[in-house]
Amino acid sequence: MSVLSGKGALVTGGSRGIGKAIVERLTSDGADVVFCYQHSAEAAEQVAKETGAHPVQADLGDERDLERLFAEAEARLPGVDILVNNAATAEPQKLIADVTDEDYARVFAVNTRAVFLSLQWAQRVMRDGGRVVNISTLNTQIPAPTLALYCASKAAIEQFAKVAAREMGGREITVNVVSSGATDTDMLRGANPPEALEQTPAFTALQRLGRPDDIAAVVAFLAGPDGRWVTGQNVVASGGLMI
Repeated sequence: MSVLSGKGALVTGGSRGIGKAIVERLTSDGADVVFCYQHSAEAAEQVAKETGAHPVQADLGDERDLERLFAEAEARLPGVDILVNNAATAEPQKLIADVTDEDYARVFAVNTRAVFLSLQWAQRVMRDGGRVVNISTLNTQIPAPTLALYCASKAAIEQFAKVAAREMGGREITVNVVSSGATDTDMLRGANPPEALEQTPAFTALQRLGRPDDIAAVVAFLAGPDGRWVTGQNVVASGGLMI
């Protein structure tokens, strides 16, 4: 029997990159998975075809879409045992002086408020012994110009996890963060010039960029039975990127 047989998981942002790898790993470990996507319908259908996971179109900045996503997850899954808050936006990348109210509201709606609402939902419906994993970024420790909204919105979900771990621990629900380093995704390549990506492995102990499945493996550990004694932690999965 697979380690996650009989478990139900919701993964946000599961059609591409790290989210796709997480869906692939959790389903291969036996979980029933519902995942959401915003625009990549074709990619989402391909993930569903390959894994058997169920895709749901949702804009996580829209509370009505979130409620619909939660309702569908409850209807489709055998129970809610695993929640992976992966979806995020790193756009726009602007100097603080150039950020608009609309920019601020959008980034925090998707990256922060959606995670907060998902934690509220998990506290209501998650079965005892469940697992919550928030995907963050090493940029909260290595801030860079034009990334103020992204860094701050991700730092908030790291704090959410610490508090939620205390609040949910009485039911043996663990809540953790995985902070990814330089991981080879469309988001990374869209945010960095090629020369920067070529130089990054030299600053990494394992001397390469991360792969989405590297991050998915850490999530799978935290989501599985062997992660039962780890909670309230921020696990840095960076291949030893030197800070």
